[in-house]
Amino acid sequence: MANPNILVVEDDRETRTLIAKYLRNNACNVTTVSDGREMSRALADHRVDLIILDVMLPGEDGLSLCRKVRSEAQTPIIMLTARGEDVDRIVGLEMGADDYLPKPFNPRELLARINAVLRRQAAAQAASSIEGASTLVFEGWRIDLRLRELRNPEGARVAVTSAEFDLLRTFCERPGRVLSRDSLLDLTQGRNTGSFERSIDVLVSRIRRKIEPNPADPTIIKTVRSGGYLFTPRTEAAGTEAAGNEAVAATQSS
Repeated sequence: MANPNILVVEDDRETRTLIAKYLRNNACNVTTVSDGREMSRALADHRVDLIILDVMLPGEDGLSLCRKVRSEAQTPIIMLTARGEDVDRIVGLEMGADDYLPKPFNPRELLARINAVLRRQAAAQAASSIEGASTLVFEGWRIDLRLRELRNPEGARVAVTSAEFDLLRTFCERPGRVLSRDSLLDLTQGRNTGSFERSIDVLVSRIRRKIEPNPADPTIIKTVRSGGYLFTPRTEAAGTEAAGNEAVAATQSS
């Protein structure tokens, strides 16, 4: 996503300043507040992509604020506390927090957790939006799951083998996730076909030659060293209206 908007709710000035400075230096837009009332105003004033919420706050504490936010929205929340006992962590997660980081902490770890939470949310939203769709779209490309066809941004049909189609569909249905070769085999070909991990590399190479602007420097399907592959574009379900019009046209012509 573009630079995320992070709201830091922390009453300790030094900690608040440290977090804000580090996140701003790492491409985050940061708003800082010191208590629940300021947090409510900040949430009302602009979009917030993630909240960093301290447990020990003056007035209404972080656990109560977490529960209140979660009752109204699904904004991701990472809780901070000076207490690292398991019971505190469990209570925070039960209140709806997405992650929990005890103080003192390394700012790099906080940033890593922010990125992980935002990736999980993006993947969940993408999966929800494309569930049950008959056509998926990414960067102008269209993959028709019923006809098992791939069309380029100009609308021309691009020939793909059955194995290529299945692999591309798997990527489209799981954007933004690192998929190992092992898991790609399970999702596309199963374990009873005599397939091996190298076959995934061959299929990816063939798909890249068809959809990448520059197959030698791929930007759509990226290789993750020691990890597998990452499908980078946002995937969306095509409008149901267009699908309905196609069905009507087909009926009228038959």
